[in-house]
Amino acid sequence: MDYRIRELRKEEVNLLENFIYEAIFIPDGVKAPPREIINQPEIQIYISEFGKGISDYCLVAQVQEQVVGAVWVRIMNDYGHVDDETPSLAISLYSEYRGHGIGTNLMNEILQSLKNKGCKKVSLAVQKANYAYKMYQKVGFHVIDQNDEEYIMVCDLSKN
Repeated sequence: MDYRIRELRKEEVNLLENFIYEAIFIPDGVKAPPREIINQPEIQIYISEFGKGISDYCLVAQVQEQVVGAVWVRIMNDYGHVDDETPSLAISLYSEYRGHGIGTNLMNEILQSLKNKGCKKVSLAVQKANYAYKMYQKVGFHVIDQNDEEYIMVCDLSKN
């Protein structure tokens, strides 16, 4: 599949609403929640006023003229929060673009960019049943904590 990875443009920030909804893991056999779920504070923290924080950074994957995926970080007190210096990561692709290596490439690109910017580590939370867990391990994340449903993972960029 032919695509390119680039930085999110300011006028595209509203696309993160689509991608945060797409990032919600829906186990097999479970009905997807209504789109309004993204208005809940624990989800809005990922996208509200994105681009205004000094740690806000986003890359997108574009196929022809359409943005089909995004990976972004910001320092926030979210599900994957480990400390006030470590940005948390979110990644999402439209379902028809999954399984083509785009997500892995987005991850590798943002991890390299963060390393180049002097970031020491990045964190995320992933539900234990989510197939993306293996991809996160492959790109350098390891589990540092867990609860009944999720793993909290960190990638040490000094080792990556």
